[in-house]
Amino acid sequence: MTDVNTRNRRSAPTRRRIVAAAHELFAVRGYAGTTFQEVADAAGVSVQTVYFHYGSKSQLLKHVVDVASVGDDEPVPLLERPWFTQLCASADPREVIVRWAHASGVIFDRVAAILGVVRDAASGDAEMAEQWRANAEQRRTAHDTFVGILEGLGALRPGLDRERAVDVTVGLLSPDLFLVLQRECGWGTGRWEKWVADQLAHALLND
Repeated sequence: MTDVNTRNRRSAPTRRRIVAAAHELFAVRGYAGTTFQEVADAAGVSVQTVYFHYGSKSQLLKHVVDVASVGDDEPVPLLERPWFTQLCASADPREVIVRWAHASGVIFDRVAAILGVVRDAASGDAEMAEQWRANAEQRRTAHDTFVGILEGLGALRPGLDRERAVDVTVGLLSPDLFLVLQRECGWGTGRWEKWVADQLAHALLND
């Protein structure tokens, strides 16, 4: 076991270089336009090393998405991170929304463009279609947890059930909408965070 842990620690910097190179290439060239050889060249490793760690391009892109979502390659789920613990400790619904909007902006800065790569590839690739479905399901689960916190505080607007509240949150915090406002309208992330927090408060809260 010690030998395995030692090998894993030694290979971690290599995996990080591969993921960073792949993220940049996928974002610029798309899924179909990126090859393992190009990733290997950009990471400064052999193509056999890329295959050894990830096996297939779909698995590599999945890992790129996972790392971009949480910000590192530590095996700690998104909703077990310290920022989420702090959010859960708040008794102020508006503060919960502001914190959720800020965390979403930080995450989208890292992952929105690469999620667009998955979405674009999904129409012609079964593995990418499944990846897009899984990512969408993960986002909905996270937003359901957020709405559950507001519900637990008794803060949801009268007549608004939890499922509808999750629908609204999923729509407002869509990575596609984030990219449209950023790329086509020139919004910065801070402006998006304030806007989406205001919209969530108006749509979800009972005051």
